[in-house]
Amino acid sequence: MADRALVSAFAPAKINLYLHVVGRREDGYHLLDMLIAFAGAGDRITVAPAGDLTLRGDGHFATGVPGGEDNLILKAARGLAALAGRPPEAAIHLEKNLPPASGIGGGSADAAATLRALEELWGLSIPRSELRGLALSLGADVPVCLHGRASFSSGIGEVLNAAPPLPETWLVLVNPGVPVSTPAVFTARRAGFSDPAPFDTPPADAAHLARLLAERSNDLEIPARALAPEVGTVLEALRRSEDILLARMSGSGATCFGLFGTEKTARTAARNIASAYPGWWVNHSRLLENAE
Repeated sequence: MADRALVSAFAPAKINLYLHVVGRREDGYHLLDMLIAFAGAGDRITVAPAGDLTLRGDGHFATGVPGGEDNLILKAARGLAALAGRPPEAAIHLEKNLPPASGIGGGSADAAATLRALEELWGLSIPRSELRGLALSLGADVPVCLHGRASFSSGIGEVLNAAPPLPETWLVLVNPGVPVSTPAVFTARRAGFSDPAPFDTPPADAAHLARLLAERSNDLEIPARALAPEVGTVLEALRRSEDILLARMSGSGATCFGLFGTEKTARTAARNIASAYPGWWVNHSRLLENAE
């Protein structure tokens, strides 16, 4: 099949609605239990035919994207080309809107969007099991970003089970501009392990979802706050917002989110926080069940 002319894929922010550390493997990797959904905020990957592999970025956070061999977008492109037995030829453009190293899976989402876009551009039909294996080799969060649907994630991130339907909910995402290292957060963690806590009851509304999440936690928040006290400042700012249902850190931080029942209350909270803290990244968007 001939290459298509141009393909674009959305790379939404990944939101850990809760995150429990439930164990540790002999190789040192932690075992997790998480509910992951997506936000209406995100990056965008656009790919076009080319004679070699190139990556160009723009957007507010383009300068924070690592280049060279460590770039997940280029790793994803080379890995997919190897699976397909074809040369890794594409011009890739990244519109980088999400802050890097921020606990909302920006790099993982970009890699997953690259796989989706290039599979279409190159006219491929890779077996799903092989594509999931490639995604996991790129990073623990890439499989759920590739799956693109609200899911309970376990193991080190490779085991995905469908979450019940989520109600209409609005998010305010806030990042104080402080990068947080995921390995450093896990190293700093001193607490014991939590129990897995998936649920199968569809929340009736945003308030019900918030109550379910309040019975759970993000086990990485305490070590993240020790490494980056700004996380606590962000959470306090969110909790002062009128009509907020829940405030929590996502992933290993430093991005935190607030849950709201309406777009109006989320928009007002985002505007107030951005006004009070003009150096922060603040976004309000809908909580998505599906990434596309």
